[in-house]
Amino acid sequence: MTLSPQWLEELRSRVTLSTLIGRTVKVQKAGREYKACCPFHNEKTPSFTINDEKGFYHCFGCGAHGDAISWMTEQRGLGFMDAVKDLAAEAQMEVPAPDPRAAQRQKTRATLHDVMAAAQDWFVAQFNGIDGAHAREYLKNRGISESTIREFGFGFAPDFRGRLKDALSVHGIDRLVEAGLLIKVDDKEPYDRFRGRLMIPIRDPRGRVIAFGGRILGDGEPKYLNSPDTPLFDKGRTLYNLDKASPASRQTGRILVVEGYMDAIALAQAGFNDVVAPLGTALTEHQIERIWKMVEAPILCFDGDNAGQKAAMRAALRALPILRPSHSLNFISLPAGQDPDDLIRSDGAHAFAALIAKPQMLDEKIWQVEYDAEPLNTPETKAGLKKRLADHVRDIAHQDIAQHYRQAFDERYQAAFFARNDNRPAGRRSQNNNRKFPSKFVSFRPMDDTKAYLIEGYDLQIAKGILGGLIRHPSRISGHFEELSAIKLADSPLQALLGELINIAMTKETLDMQGLLTILEKTDCYNVAKGLLRADALNFTFNRKLPDDAPSLLIERAHRDLAEAILVVTARPGLEAALAEATRRVQDDLTEESYAEQQRLREAKQLFHERLVELTQIDDAI
Repeated sequence: MTLSPQWLEELRSRVTLSTLIGRTVKVQKAGREYKACCPFHNEKTPSFTINDEKGFYHCFGCGAHGDAISWMTEQRGLGFMDAVKDLAAEAQMEVPAPDPRAAQRQKTRATLHDVMAAAQDWFVAQFNGIDGAHAREYLKNRGISESTIREFGFGFAPDFRGRLKDALSVHGIDRLVEAGLLIKVDDKEPYDRFRGRLMIPIRDPRGRVIAFGGRILGDGEPKYLNSPDTPLFDKGRTLYNLDKASPASRQTGRILVVEGYMDAIALAQAGFNDVVAPLGTALTEHQIERIWKMVEAPILCFDGDNAGQKAAMRAALRALPILRPSHSLNFISLPAGQDPDDLIRSDGAHAFAALIAKPQMLDEKIWQVEYDAEPLNTPETKAGLKKRLADHVRDIAHQDIAQHYRQAFDERYQAAFFARNDNRPAGRRSQNNNRKFPSKFVSFRPMDDTKAYLIEGYDLQIAKGILGGLIRHPSRISGHFEELSAIKLADSPLQALLGELINIAMTKETLDMQGLLTILEKTDCYNVAKGLLRADALNFTFNRKLPDDAPSLLIERAHRDLAEAILVVTARPGLEAALAEATRRVQDDLTEESYAEQQRLREAKQLFHERLVELTQIDDAI
């Protein structure tokens, strides 16, 4: 297919740009032009100008500039040809025909689009009818609003083998089979694929229905059933909700990726419109590439259970071979046993917003998963970790990126197992041991209204060490009630143990380790506590088993380091938030002041890391 410059210019001339843009943005007449608040960046005073005579728009704030076609590709997120076809249909122009075989394929697809649109209308009618009462009740119980039901086009497939076939037979049985709506086995009579299911339409970037997902109501397997691959639908290349998420991402500058369409719908209802989901499979390379066309670092928000974390790791490993500069994946770990819908229901949308504000980077995710894969208490298991990390680095095709990953993994490995053991007297130690992180960021006040710090990733290892230290030195718990009460661990057993330690310390004025273990023995946290006492990887001064006649200086050192570890964990969110804000300012307005502030905060972050390494150094000379 060849689109001549003359044909494209005729297409642009037939489109009234202010009318096109005015469908999604409020525009105001301003002389011979129109003005609006720019849809490509957040602003309160209109700096976005539309000129119908010249056929272009321009933002004097962010520099966005284009015509009708670029509006469809940049704001709507359509491909070039999809944008041209939509505009041509509106302008009543015929798109030049491709070669005969391609034209026939296009005709087939057009016919299937009609079939899918008719099926969607029929499913919606069943949902709103007598047969759909159970489906409506199900959505009501899940907290799905009427407006969300309409927006996402929920429908219902009655539990009959031929109801849809009879209703849409005018389109031809072969077409219904080709569209994936009927199942045909050998020479047997075709029958409805979806029966007794809540129906969710799956749309292409232009908003056209190309497939369906069906959730069983009641008992039965599979729980979710998607359309098969068809001329319209390729499961490995399609992302659910892309038609709505693509324009939303222009405003937020992000894309959230969740496991399934019900998660995406729940988040959209809570105000997170920039969310997509794969369709019953792990995130594929094609889907990752499609997301990268919208944002450089999407945030993967998979469930907190084992299956969800495995899916996140599969996505991480699939991304490694196709990584390129500035393009990566970020992750958040939801609380164990919760999906996004559960979290929003229990803690509100602000709790989810707090999580995605502090995502985990791809290299951190891979390190955490491999570090937690097995107990690292022998030279062989530690060497196994190093080999697994090296294998992942070899999967990265881009050599510069591979080198950075190799360096990042080596630094973490060295810090975990080969931290420098400085046995010199305290007065002659390196000056680095006396460096402290800036007091400006030392605060146990939560940085947002979740009223708790979510401790996850690498910090969760520090938290394990702190819990082990509190068990060995339970007299120190009462001195840190406020800080410890503000911590929320992304691990349910550890969080339960922390709660028990606080409760016990609040009721017992004097407490030693054996007395604490005796009380814990009556709870579900006892085995977790004993495991932390045996954990060889928790190499902090306050995790050592001290003899009964240990010198007071050694005990004071353990107490001091334990207090500082608690301070580090609860201070880090303030520093991370300040660094993120400084980085945003540098990106928006690079000045000497903004750059210096960002570098100062990066140095402070490095001091945090170095202090953690120092806390792992067991000094036998004391």
